[in-house]
Formats: sequence, C-alpha cells, structure tokens
Amino acid sequence: MRLRTVLATVTAGLAAATCLAAGPAAAAAPASASAARDHACSPSVSLDRFSDALDKTTYRDTYVGNLSALAPDRRGDLAALSDRSQLFTLDSRTLKPTSVVQLADENGAPLDSEGLVVDRDGTRLVSSETEPSVRRYSRGGRILDRLPVPAALRVAPAGRATTNQTFEGLTLLPGGRTLLASMEYALSGDTPGTVRFQTWQRTRDGHFRLGAQYAYRTDDPTLGVPEVQATPDGRLLVLERGYSAGTGMTVRLYLADPRRATDTGGVENLTGQPGVRLIRKTLLTDLAACPTLGATSRLPQSNPLLDNIEGMTITGQDTRGRLRVLLVSDDNQNPAQTTRFYYLRVRADR
Repeated sequence: MRLRTVLATVTAGLAAATCLAAGPAAAAAPASASAARDHACSPSVSLDRFSDALDKTTYRDTYVGNLSALAPDRRGDLAALSDRSQLFTLDSRTLKPTSVVQLADENGAPLDSEGLVVDRDGTRLVSSETEPSVRRYSRGGRILDRLPVPAALRVAPAGRATTNQTFEGLTLLPGGRTLLASMEYALSGDTPGTVRFQTWQRTRDGHFRLGAQYAYRTDDPTLGVPEVQATPDGRLLVLERGYSAGTGMTVRLYLADPRRATDTGGVENLTGQPGVRLIRKTLLTDLAACPTLGATSRLPQSNPLLDNIEGMTITGQDTRGRLRVLLVSDDNQNPAQTTRFYYLRVRADR
C-alpha cells in the first residue's frame, strides 16, 4: 500500500535513533462502568485494551509483522496475513503464533497480500494488490482458484488503477454468497477520494463470478480505504486512513450501507454524475479520540496509541449487542513503527 513508501521515507532518519529496548505492552480491559466510560472513543466505540505482544518478534525464523489482515479461523484461532505473503495462525487469546504458511502466485513469486477471508470450508480467500487479484488457497497454501477482476481495476497499463492502490479490504457478506473487495484509492479518471468496491457472487459449483460494483467516497481525497468488514446485518465497517508528517496517522471508522448504492460497474468515470448513489456512511469514531491507555509511539502522532492500522475483523458480539472488533497495525518491518492489536467494542445499531 502507498503509506509503506511514505512512512519509510519519513522514518529513515528516526529508525537509527529509536530505542527498541521496551518490551511488549498491553492495557487491561475496563473493570467497571466508570472505567468503561474512560475507555470511550465516541458514543459508538470504546477501546477495551491494546497489545504489543507480537511487536518485533519472530516465529520459526519468520518475522511476525507487516500484518495487513485478520480473520477468525476454525477452532477459535485467528488467521493473520502479512503483506509479505506469510499467513499466520494465532492463538486468539494470547496472540502467540502456532503455524505459518508461505503464499505465492502461480509462478511461485511472492504477493503483496492485503485482504483475507477464511471461507466456510476453511479455505482462504486472499487479495493481492500486485495485479490486483483474489485467489483461493488451501490451508496449506496451495492455489485452488483465481477470481475474475474487471479490466478497469487492473494496474496500468492493463487497467486504470495505480500500483499499490488496489485491493486492500476483503470480506464475505452474511450468508456467504457475496464477496466484497475494496480498492484503496480512486482509479485514474475517477474523482479523487471516490473508491470502488467490487463484489462477486458464489456460483452453485463453489466458484465466484463478478457481481455489482459500488462507489464509496472518503472524507478527504488523501485518505484511503485499508480495510472493510461486513456486519451481521449486511452493512460494512470501513476504515479510512492517511498519514501526515509531523501529525502522524489519521484513522477513522465508519458504518456504511451499500444496499441502495448504484451499481457502477458500467460507469467508466466516476466524476459526480447525477443519479449515481454512493454508499451511505456514518462516522463511528476518529481513533485519535480514543484514550491512550498508556500507549507510546516511536513516531510523532496526534495520539500515541495510533500506528499504521491496516487489518480489521469482527470476532463476535458482547451481551449488549456491541460488535467485538479487532484491529492490527502494519509495522512495515520498520524499527520506528509498532505491530499493535486494538480491541474495540462498536455499536452498529444506527
């Protein structure tokens, strides 16, 4: 994704002076109603805790970082995808890795893996922004299928997308018949900030065919969409993210509804045409408003809790119906960044 290059440039000088002696940190969950209020990011979102347990760690000689996607796995485990094409299985309670599989394309070349879905049969659907592509893998990393991609969404000159600005988010809608991928930034010829969401429909033989496409607009054209996750009622949680030197990360969480949006698959250029209904969205929180809970940052941030948040998954609901949402940051294997997990509770009843 584009922020990797930006952050690498900004932190090149800082990395040499960064002290990495501090060990993994975690903040405790609130123990009372008063404490819960202290953990509020907004009326809709609260932060239970965070964990740096995997920051700058290795597993079987593999670096555990560069994490770009999360997904609940069978038996209560958690699948975590690195954009360097490593697919980890984590213990969902301790976050300790229990296995790792190396993914590749049909020629054995590594991918820029960004989105992850664990399908109902345990196979993995993985998006890469290299081409871009969506492939199905076995649990052991063998390619089983490759989904079709509209020509316009391919990286130029084959299409109108920009390198490292393509498929970032991937989610399966309730019922398991519709898969959705979010582009990170706009296509050439579309209004900046207007991002396309592509869907596929599951066929009777278990493959996926191209489905409708929708348009989503970020609050600022400098913000991209690093992740999207379907809620149990068919709406979407959408992350918008950007970076500014000196002030650090901007990360905002939205509740979006694609169900009345226009199918834009046949619209060549999205430039504000009348009659094109965008995906409706509501801001749930700006994560800069979350309490720090003692978090520290090696880079200048408006809130030291923030880092390059890129992965998101819904792990369940609490007794009050709030979604349990887990986020993770991509440290880009950079000494000045942090692999951090964020445990949120989200009210999505609007």
